[in-house]
Amino acid sequence: MRILRPAAGIFAFYDGRIDGYRHADGPNWVDDGALSLGISSYAVVDDGEAIVYDTHVSVEHARFIRDALEEQGVQAFTVVLSHWHLDHVAGTAAFPGAEVVASGRTAELLRRHKAAIEDGSHEGPPGIDPLILPTRVFSEQESLDVGRLRVELIQVNIHSGDATVIWLPQQSVLLCGDTMEDTITYVGEPEHFEAHLDDLDRLRRLDPVRIMPSHGDPDVIAAGGYSSDLISATEQYIGVLKRCRSEPRLRSANLRELIAGPLDAGWIHYFPAYEAVHQENLKSVMAAP
Repeated sequence: MRILRPAAGIFAFYDGRIDGYRHADGPNWVDDGALSLGISSYAVVDDGEAIVYDTHVSVEHARFIRDALEEQGVQAFTVVLSHWHLDHVAGTAAFPGAEVVASGRTAELLRRHKAAIEDGSHEGPPGIDPLILPTRVFSEQESLDVGRLRVELIQVNIHSGDATVIWLPQQSVLLCGDTMEDTITYVGEPEHFEAHLDDLDRLRRLDPVRIMPSHGDPDVIAAGGYSSDLISATEQYIGVLKRCRSEPRLRSANLRELIAGPLDAGWIHYFPAYEAVHQENLKSVMAAP
């Protein structure tokens, strides 16, 4: 785990993108779906309070986060879940007594799949047992205070229909979860492409100065995060995926060719593990109604 400080009052707890490093032996979602791409959980800290945005890939990771924040004088924790996918909710048990906030849709999905998530049959091992469910839900938008800072939770349909992003209006910083990634977004629900694009435009209208994704380049995050060009790069990639349905040539093109413009502009950065993500995206797009 690396502790990054991308902005005043914001901590990023980053693990992964290390050649040869694995959390466990054999196929498992921690290594194959999270650490291979690199993953960060965030904390917004002020005046002895912290909002922890996602609890990382294991209780051990989350305990590391809690210990590090307590060393910074944090005494009160609130957990906010970006969405229901396992690599974002696995460590919540490390925050006993904390309020756990999520969209109503996230709470519904976690409740529905709780037994399979706990016994490891949902996405394969390891199981998350116990899976801690949200204690407070919201719809559309909710305001929270952490110390003297106002934090806005905004529900969007990008990557996953239950996604929650965190907007820090005083700093014009957007913590975007999995709604955007570097190198490319992972498309879980291609049937919702139009909703994804509408909500990306909605996030652009916030006029963020800095964007901090869960899956991105640790050096970029450490330097303060991404510009709003990450939104444009995500929109362009979704546009290419939509065209793949009717343009066979694009389906056989390599990833570098498909995203050459954003790569050349420096909006995003090529990371080889996203080749497999792109192939999964193509399968999802071609199988969608």
